[in-house]
Amino acid sequence: MDIPKYAIIVAGGKGNRMHSQLPKQFIPLVGKPVLMHTIERFHFADPKIKIVLVLPEHHIKFWKDLVKEHHFEIIHQIAVGGTSRFQSVKNGLETIKEDGLVAIHDGVRPFISKDIINNAYQTAYEKGNAIVTVSLKDSIREVHQNGNDAKDRSKFKLVQTPQTFNLDIIKKAYNTSEKSFFTDDASVAEASGNNINLVDGSYYNIKITTPEDLQIAEIFAKKKWNNS
Repeated sequence: MDIPKYAIIVAGGKGNRMHSQLPKQFIPLVGKPVLMHTIERFHFADPKIKIVLVLPEHHIKFWKDLVKEHHFEIIHQIAVGGTSRFQSVKNGLETIKEDGLVAIHDGVRPFISKDIINNAYQTAYEKGNAIVTVSLKDSIREVHQNGNDAKDRSKFKLVQTPQTFNLDIIKKAYNTSEKSFFTDDASVAEASGNNINLVDGSYYNIKITTPEDLQIAEIFAKKKWNNS
């Protein structure tokens, strides 16, 4: 697959659900910020991946200071985030001027494996897009005005990131105004008329959002983490 590969890593969290004044992407995890772990995952998957980090403008200097403090040497471009995730991803896409593939990933998912990353790129190369998902473990119920009903969990998937696309497809999809039902990049691509392809994710690929997530992340990070 001789084609340019990009990763847009979106890191605009505020830390509200973490009950922390420090945004969750900058919280230390076994010695360095969560966000550095996330960037490393893509670099280790393929050093040729060009990384675009999307940050709120008021966090950029703080990040650059962290880079110096931790002697973080992985090359990456910084794009200024917008007022929403949709706008932030759109800003990140606008920095990419050539064709190829792009994986769009949450900055606070630091345990994505290289196998999942590379499979997502390969599937997007073959089919136009690849959305990482896992099956539900728990029973689910749909809540409605008259009560609630049990649903067949085998018919549902939990959506993770990265969400990987042919750049031409996702740029065209983002050439629209933001809608309330745009909850992720797949929903934007789907609204543009694209069929969505699901690929297997991992239960290790957690999104660090709450204090409980951080406790789990510390366990994952302290064990011998396998790059595969």
